[in-house]
Amino acid sequence: MYEDILLPTDGSESMDVVIEHAADVAARRSATVHTLYVIDDRSFLTLQEEMKGDVVDGLRAEGEMATTEVASRLEAEGVTVRTAIRQGNPADEVLAYADEAGIDLVVMGTHGADYERNMLGSVSQKVVTMSDAPVLTVNIGGD
Repeated sequence: MYEDILLPTDGSESMDVVIEHAADVAARRSATVHTLYVIDDRSFLTLQEEMKGDVVDGLRAEGEMATTEVASRLEAEGVTVRTAIRQGNPADEVLAYADEAGIDLVVMGTHGADYERNMLGSVSQKVVTMSDAPVLTVNIGGD
């Protein structure tokens, strides 16, 4: 049922519990986990052109560290992993990757009952609402 699982990551320590859930599902199903880091280019749209390259390079390096860390943890559990870094709106990129890669399950963190994040439209809320694949959300907000 679940052969390909998508695990978006932002590289934060709060991802630990999300990684545990993805590892558990993947190990039970002999599934491949795709870990994805999205460089949110909306955050630097107002920067001068000559500064954008440095910002993107820094965020790409951050993404490489984040996906490598997730991959190392999952591989230690015997899980096959693919990594990817994309640039754009995080929710849109997660949805596009899931569609393009034939993802069967998305496992991602959410801030739960944090009404301010939900009012602003969280990435997880948009993915849950628009994904063709089932989405397992894991509360990382401590709520």
